Amino acid sequence: MPSTLIDSAIFQGIFSSDAMRQVWSDENRTQKYLDVERALAIVQGRLGLIPQEAADEIVRHCRLDEIDMAKLRQQTERIGYPILGVVSQLNALCRDRLGEYCHWGATTQDITDTATVLQIREALQIVDDELAAISAALAQLARRHRDTPMIGRSNLQQAIPVTFGYKMAGLLSAIERHRQRLVQLKARVLVGEFAGAAGTLASLSTGAMETQAGLCAELGLQQPLIAWHTIRDNIAEVGAFLGLVGGTLGKLSMDVKLMMQTEVAEVYEPYAHGRGSSSTMPQKRNPISSCYIHAAISVVRQHAAALMDAMVADHERSTGPWEIEWIVLPEAFCLMAGALKQSRFVLEGLEVDEARMRHNIDITHGLVMSEAVMMGLGPYLGREAAHDLVYDLCRDAVQQQRPLLDLLAAHPDISRHLDRDALAALCEPAGYLGQSGHMVDRVLASLG
Repeated sequence: MPSTLIDSAIFQGIFSSDAMRQVWSDENRTQKYLDVERALAIVQGRLGLIPQEAADEIVRHCRLDEIDMAKLRQQTERIGYPILGVVSQLNALCRDRLGEYCHWGATTQDITDTATVLQIREALQIVDDELAAISAALAQLARRHRDTPMIGRSNLQQAIPVTFGYKMAGLLSAIERHRQRLVQLKARVLVGEFAGAAGTLASLSTGAMETQAGLCAELGLQQPLIAWHTIRDNIAEVGAFLGLVGGTLGKLSMDVKLMMQTEVAEVYEPYAHGRGSSSTMPQKRNPISSCYIHAAISVVRQHAAALMDAMVADHERSTGPWEIEWIVLPEAFCLMAGALKQSRFVLEGLEVDEARMRHNIDITHGLVMSEAVMMGLGPYLGREAAHDLVYDLCRDAVQQQRPLLDLLAAHPDISRHLDRDALAALCEPAGYLGQSGHMVDRVLASLG
């Protein structure tokens, strides 16, 4: 009986992905508990801290298909945590009371935190794969439209010409920074937890640090320098990272929505029959993916803030802040998977109307080239004088509904320095793209 959009049989493919939902599923979470208990038994058997026979018996039963999930729910509701239920079931599965050596020296949070880190590792791989695909799509758009003029906008007003490739390269540079951040945060986040009741590993009189090191090595995680039961900056950093990625995807979705407006019509999300249609207005083509991206990343940002709240933990084992992570971390990753999937879909099939971009540059009849004209007149009139003169002529052009070029060519203070052909060159948008192309090339050259 799904009750959230992430698990909804109707909406789950829009707001998340099957791969990410599987990572945070009850089944995978429980398997991760078993993986940690299995690794712990292997290491402690090797070190001689528990009988090898017990280690082998425990390992033999660390399988999800041997766990009664309905019973585990009942145990969890009674106890408050699922780990003791898992350990209890493992113990019962093992012969000759050998299961009593399961969970030797560990505490509930050790297993839970380490299992969560294993889930984070899988989830970050999905994020990384999607970011790589988005990067490739943006690179293709930046390369193809390196020199495609379009209007740049400031405060939603037309500013000066840029290129569409420049716009895409800007987003690409951010995505590549996120990929760098992901590499960097893994060293801090993919760290195991095995520290006992209050973090001191007093439960093991011998082999404590050897067990911790061996457990982390067995699971492919870094060994912690000290317990992090109530030091949660690593988990909060994951949330902050997802929030940053979401911000960039939100920027993409915002620009696509604005550029899909009927009056703008410069790009469109990929077409599919009926996609984005209205129940009452047959002509409409709504920015469906961009709307879902916007909604998903907005919630992810709030979840990032909640993970910051979870850092404010009491003493050596907390009373409540830890559980915040259980609630929001899976949902943050699942929603981010949906936003990444929708962004990739948009970029890999984005429809770009170059002619419309040029048309929109021209709708002001040259006013958007006023800066170019001002800079061209600056050597003759002085920059400030040129600014004031061009400002007045722009107002006249609007009032008289005439092209700016006509007023420039007719003004005696201008025509004595530049003829109409020279002024026409200043008013050509393709000639005032600045270093757009060079910046696109630099971003593309930086790709690994």
